[in-house]
Amino acid sequence: MKAVVSRRAGAGTEVLEIADVDAPARPGPGQVTIEVTSFPVHPGDLQAVAAARPDSAGPVIAGAEATGVVVEAGPGVALTAGMRVTTFLIDGAWRQQITVDADRVVAVPDLLSDQVAAQMLINPVTVLMLRRAAQQHVSVGFDGVVLNNAAASAVGRLFTAGSAHHQIATISIVRSDDRADQLKQLFPEVPVISTQAPDWPDRIRAAAGGRPIPVALDPIGGVGSGDLLSLLSPGGSLVVYGLMAPEAIPLHAATLVHHDLALRGLNIGRWPLAPVEQRRSDLASATAIAQGLSAHFDVAAWYPLEEIRAAAAHVDRPGKVGTVLVTMDGTSR
Repeated sequence: MKAVVSRRAGAGTEVLEIADVDAPARPGPGQVTIEVTSFPVHPGDLQAVAAARPDSAGPVIAGAEATGVVVEAGPGVALTAGMRVTTFLIDGAWRQQITVDADRVVAVPDLLSDQVAAQMLINPVTVLMLRRAAQQHVSVGFDGVVLNNAAASAVGRLFTAGSAHHQIATISIVRSDDRADQLKQLFPEVPVISTQAPDWPDRIRAAAGGRPIPVALDPIGGVGSGDLLSLLSPGGSLVVYGLMAPEAIPLHAATLVHHDLALRGLNIGRWPLAPVEQRRSDLASATAIAQGLSAHFDVAAWYPLEEIRAAAAHVDRPGKVGTVLVTMDGTSR
């Protein structure tokens, strides 16, 4: 049985490989076994591959999200063999078959395409977590404006679309004029600021038009996070939910103290710790997002399993739009 593995920490373009692994155990109570048909390659997947870890006895299977078909269900599970499903936040999702707890599995609606099904959980649930974090500030949804950094990313675009639906004002921030032009076509009512312009902070303040900026959402970190902090209104929060920048965030305590600012991290890996009612609601909402905003689930490219290193390289390609997907059947699309 094939799986994507790494035998040491390092860049996905260098250490990911295809290996034969044992078949998963048969499902026990509350579990299902899934025949994986495709999976997305998220930046966080590659960060996990690159992270230092203790030597292990064997290869580590990569990936946290996959979609496929149920082949067997254990006792007490409503899902049945033959159902299209997707699963996420599991260890070692990138393999031909996986056995997982059914509470991490969602049935795929019949009319949902494979390309949407393959990416319908991690990104939408991240968007839901970000919206909850933003709405902790009472002005969000009223006169407050949320800064959405890396707004051309898959999560960034979903956040913009969802915010418009919930009447949350946002300003999109991107790193190039080309990206800005793309977003203006998608969301003509949402201000877009490119950091290519030397005066981009002033342009953001002008776009806010005197309204408070209580929250900035940032998947990058590093020096740019300091710039975002400087744009927040007193009492505002910078929410960092990614690690794309290699450098640390330059921050003096005085920045937080004098302006009553907060810096917090948000990690989807902690989502399983949420109350069960919240998790059920999030999975239902993620499915609704996938159905209602399917036009924003773009695919950057499909790769066959054997080209996993090329897929990893594509994730960081400048100008990429959408999510990189990998098929298990050895074909590209």
